[in-house]
Amino acid sequence: MATNAYDVLQARGFIYQCTDDDGLQKLLAEKNISCYIGFDPTAASLHVGSLVPIMALVHLQQAGHRPIIIVGGGTAMVGDPSGRTEMRRLLTLEQIARNAELIRQQIGKYISFEQGRALLLNNAAWLVPLNYIDFLRDIGRHFSVNRMLSAESYRVRLEAGLSFLEFNYMLLQAYDFYVLERDYQCPVQMGGQDQWGNIVAGIDLIRRKSNRPAYGMTFPLITNDSGEKFGKSVAGAVWLDEEKTPPFDFYQFWRNTEDADVKRFLGLFTLLPMDEVNRLGSLQPPLLNRAKEILAYEAVRITHGREKADAAYASALSQFGLTDPGNLVETSSAIRHIGETQDSIIPTSEIALQHFSPAGLDLVDVMLQAGLAPSKSEARRMIKGGGVSVNERKVDSVPAHLHRDDITDGEILIKVGKKRFHRLKIVD
Repeated sequence: MATNAYDVLQARGFIYQCTDDDGLQKLLAEKNISCYIGFDPTAASLHVGSLVPIMALVHLQQAGHRPIIIVGGGTAMVGDPSGRTEMRRLLTLEQIARNAELIRQQIGKYISFEQGRALLLNNAAWLVPLNYIDFLRDIGRHFSVNRMLSAESYRVRLEAGLSFLEFNYMLLQAYDFYVLERDYQCPVQMGGQDQWGNIVAGIDLIRRKSNRPAYGMTFPLITNDSGEKFGKSVAGAVWLDEEKTPPFDFYQFWRNTEDADVKRFLGLFTLLPMDEVNRLGSLQPPLLNRAKEILAYEAVRITHGREKADAAYASALSQFGLTDPGNLVETSSAIRHIGETQDSIIPTSEIALQHFSPAGLDLVDVMLQAGLAPSKSEARRMIKGGGVSVNERKVDSVPAHLHRDDITDGEILIKVGKKRFHRLKIVD
């Protein structure tokens, strides 16, 4: 039996609030239901905060439903007051059109538009030609000003000042939903929790105009464990455009996830199975750092492709070294691939099993031959100083030897300091 997309989204932490939980769950038990999310092209790129709705659409498409993505070329001319303490900067028509095309290209990395499996529409197509008087008479009469002012997005702005231009935004977004339900048989709108008032307004408009049911779902506002808004770094927003945020910086953003957020972010921002998300999220420090590497690698792979994820991981490895290299338990494609990448990066040499005499191999000699020390005296100094480990076991006295008992899965890993490694592969 196929898994209900509602259950998938709930298990992975996407659902904050629904207008009708039972009704939406029953609806998504069917196949090929259209669900829409809108993105206003107020910038030339989406940022990582946009990944919550994007990944929700990915899961819906995987479950057999049809995502509809609205690039708000029309609503961007007005500006959404939700989550804002001041009015957005108005863009020119040329800027909006350019941003819309760039966002269209970005979303295509996540969603397949082949054979009508998804639609990408620009609401300028039906909003720009509207006759204002006709719109007010036909649509505006269904809205209560008192009810609109009770919406959180408006209440917050009333203190700082809400322009009449922005006051119209709820009507326009509600009209979007009405058009999509009428013309594209789309009964579901999704968005951030700050969109609740706009989504409910659209559902009410559809009921009044068409007398048909419609449904809404909102996603939680994502903040880190410190309460900071997700997607913000010291330098500013973390963008999906690699020209604005290079893949390595994108990788490091995820690698620096706080411990308490790892499990939640693995559920939201990767496609790993939930049993694996739960297993990785339950790791304790320092092993939890391995889960952070997997989160970072998967986030870069989904957004920028496997090749750039490999490169970002390799660059991080060269700068910061491995996290717990002795515990590469292969429980997923992500872990296995990181292990494969690692094999191609860590300096490796082969040694025949027959060379392991009963006394073992002198570790000082091995370090010298592997290039981990410039001289035997320096190798001894490193060992005595506690800076050398074998398979994560610290060695702090000389003489020291490698024995057959040290061989794990056909290899021995030697670590010097925090960043230098050498792998001995044992061959017959």
